[in-house]
Amino acid sequence: MQVFQRGWLSSNNVLVQGEGPTALIDSGYHTHAAQTCSLVNHALADAPLDLLLNTHLHSDHCGGNASLQFLFPNLRTLIPPGLADAVQSWDQSALTYSSTGQECERFRYDGLLIPGERIRLGAFEWDIHGAKGHDPHAIVLFQPEEGVLLSADALWENGFGVVFPELEGESAFDEVGETLDIIEQLAPRLVIPGHGQMFIEVPGALARARSRLQQFRESPPRHLRHAQKVLIKFRLLAWQRISVDALFTWARSTPYLRSHMPDQGFDTEASRQWMESLLNELERSGALSRVGSDVVDH
Repeated sequence: MQVFQRGWLSSNNVLVQGEGPTALIDSGYHTHAAQTCSLVNHALADAPLDLLLNTHLHSDHCGGNASLQFLFPNLRTLIPPGLADAVQSWDQSALTYSSTGQECERFRYDGLLIPGERIRLGAFEWDIHGAKGHDPHAIVLFQPEEGVLLSADALWENGFGVVFPELEGESAFDEVGETLDIIEQLAPRLVIPGHGQMFIEVPGALARARSRLQQFRESPPRHLRHAQKVLIKFRLLAWQRISVDALFTWARSTPYLRSHMPDQGFDTEASRQWMESLLNELERSGALSRVGSDVVDH
């Protein structure tokens, strides 16, 4: 198994080889698709890639799917159930690409990753577990003999992914907690997250995640504010540099942001102050800098 730890714009990619199907788990963001293909091709050394699995269908986890499907014509792509029809019809609203202001090249799927079932990847059988919360259709993969968990965005070393259903007015904090309970019961010895480095100190990571979840439960506006900054930072990772005016125009066209502006997306002083306050917080945290009328990624 090889892990390609990527920057935060793209999810980590995990390549599994052995006496069985060669598989890649998650494919990163579309702007880095060429790099993903290069990493995989180099690691395979002209061997075929049999399977591509997506832990969930956020754009930073499946944005390289189309390029990999082109590179490996016999590749079978497996996705979690729940959004299969949206992929088939390419409903970018249901897939949240339009609502988050992100992009993903259209891809096909060939089968489903059903929670409760097992799948052979390389030399081992992996258990598929549902992992609701961050995304209602997400899964994680666990290899019980080796104690390896591919946790996607359900658990990082210091937290977990934005709870996107909460941005749509759907309660999902309890589901985050249930997924953390599942991970604790699995008792993995090694966690390979969707972002960030691998880690073995799992009890500490779970404790930090639960503490963060409790903070969000006690103050949902705090989670909302965090999510808004994450969406802006993610887009800035792709742009690297953009004018404040262009960023504001993008935010007004992005439903997850526009719906929480003071004026629901009209260009008023209140909305501009709202954007400025988010940028100021991101600047204080070191996530960006201001250069004249532009914002620059750090």
